[in-house]
Amino acid sequence: MTRLPTLFLSHGGGPWPFMEDRRVQYARTAQEFGRLPQLLPERPKAVLVITGHWEVDAFTVSTSAQPPMVYDYYGFPEHTYHLKYPAPGMPELAAKVKTLLAGAGVACREDPNQGFDHGTFVPLGLMYPNADMPIVLLSLKSAYDAAEHIKVGEAIAALREEGILIVGSGLTYHNMRGFNRPESKPVSYDFEAYLNEAISNPDPARRNAMLVDWENAPGARLAHPREDHLLPLMVAAGAAGSDIGKRVFVDEVASVAMASYVFGG
Repeated sequence: MTRLPTLFLSHGGGPWPFMEDRRVQYARTAQEFGRLPQLLPERPKAVLVITGHWEVDAFTVSTSAQPPMVYDYYGFPEHTYHLKYPAPGMPELAAKVKTLLAGAGVACREDPNQGFDHGTFVPLGLMYPNADMPIVLLSLKSAYDAAEHIKVGEAIAALREEGILIVGSGLTYHNMRGFNRPESKPVSYDFEAYLNEAISNPDPARRNAMLVDWENAPGARLAHPREDHLLPLMVAAGAAGSDIGKRVFVDEVASVAMASYVFGG
């Protein structure tokens, strides 16, 4: 197998592909997510997703062979609470993830009930609309230790050699009170510029140090009052190893920048 890249995707707000007005707003993101499979050297065997919408007090991997849906959003049209994305799980990949983490000294639990939140079914649904790509989820750890999430990425990096696509799904700006406010635009672009400088650094040690030090970036806590949507980037960067990151695209929705990155490939 060719070594696959790792991705960090800004997945946007709620189930936007399933609402006509939101789909217009996110037209660039929809187009770019649909093109992502063409950027890969070969079709993955499965995707391991680290989403900003699943966090528990210990790293946990989903083990269901047929994961359910998780409608973790509020105030959207009724039909968005009946969406289906029937992609299969892959219990054997979940077991491999748990083994790799154990080998790195990281405790990992199993969850047979965890399903696809919108941070999963939105980007993966646009990448693989036939729902024929196996998907396993790996949680964040709610202590929010950036270095620990990079370590987890390093522990699972070997999966890239086995045809597994590692995807961090979050947002480069995630402040619910800041969306659709003019003053948020420069904050989102300044903070994204810092992230882009970090991920594109040719020295992985320097890249990781900048990511761990993210709170000292311009506008950091205005961009991320809580870092749940940023930590998936840490896992993707850790799994990147020595591969340099680059910005795939930046969309602007709700007056803020939403950037997506690729490492390697």
